[in-house]
Amino acid sequence: MIKVVLDAMGGDNCPGEIIKGAAEALKKSSNVSIILSGPKEVIESDPSFSLCDPERVTVLDAPEVISLEESPVAAIKKKKDSSIVKGMRLVKEGEADAFVSAGSSGAILAGGQLIVGRLKGVDRPTLGTLIPTEKGSCFLVDCGANMDARPEWLLQFARMGSIYMEQVCKVKDPVVKIVNIGLEEEKGNALLKETLPLMKALKNINFKGYIEAREIPEGSSADVVVCDAFTGNVILKFYEGLGSTFLHIVKKGLMRDLRSKLGALLIKPALKESLKAFDSSQYGGAPLLGCKGLVVKCHGNSKAAEISTAVLQCESFVRLGINDRISEMLQADRNMAEASSDSDSKEQGNE
Repeated sequence: MIKVVLDAMGGDNCPGEIIKGAAEALKKSSNVSIILSGPKEVIESDPSFSLCDPERVTVLDAPEVISLEESPVAAIKKKKDSSIVKGMRLVKEGEADAFVSAGSSGAILAGGQLIVGRLKGVDRPTLGTLIPTEKGSCFLVDCGANMDARPEWLLQFARMGSIYMEQVCKVKDPVVKIVNIGLEEEKGNALLKETLPLMKALKNINFKGYIEAREIPEGSSADVVVCDAFTGNVILKFYEGLGSTFLHIVKKGLMRDLRSKLGALLIKPALKESLKAFDSSQYGGAPLLGCKGLVVKCHGNSKAAEISTAVLQCESFVRLGINDRISEMLQADRNMAEASSDSDSKEQGNE
């Protein structure tokens, strides 16, 4: 049984939609149990709580709530009885396998590092998310955790993202590319120019150079898109804004006059099916890769469907042993780097 802690007080639609999501996840999988973290009275008095399987849901009484306006690190340190801190402690102590929240991004990222902790060998945990493309989806990493990055961090982001796509999304030998303003090797800032040769030398990864932002929606050239979190978050937010604007324009055009409305009736089934790719509920949340336990950040406006998907996403992540796989690959990278360093030292000594 996979134990998932669900922050009942996180997001714009808490606690109702969060608890509904828990109930949906329990119906879809018999291998998951859920711990709802938050004020016990608030959770148990919500009408949606009666929908949950009483045999597989418990309540972790956490009377404090971390708001979006608070300083993330200060709140994590001060509010020991908050739904985020108490929930993450269960993951740290091995009493739960994963933590899911639609709450404060800053608090979740800070808690992931300060409470749950980093896997051995991980320089910085990274936030990755699946985004829709014409061919399906690709994994954007980092999309929110590290606004400034170093070359060695980008290497680890690429490694962890590649493992996620291969193991969870079943993409064989996923293509990895770095976001840049052009495809030529001489283009880009100092970070990218320093990262490129290191990424080329990385073993057991299908690295194919740079990718421009306009190529990402096509989905034909990359499965894992690597960047610093500032770039990744700009891409993600632009993606979301453009998607909602496009849908608004289409709906407005279809409702313009009688002829448009008649045409809309004819194309509605096909259009609805095509637009499923932009439904965030099917992608779940964004995993914070590189932590000792699984931490997943959902959209702040998540509803039950997305929460349910995120919980089931945790089940797959834990059963596939993604963290073990990440640790193994990073250890192999370190061993290779040490062997190369020793070889260089010997050559210099011989000279």
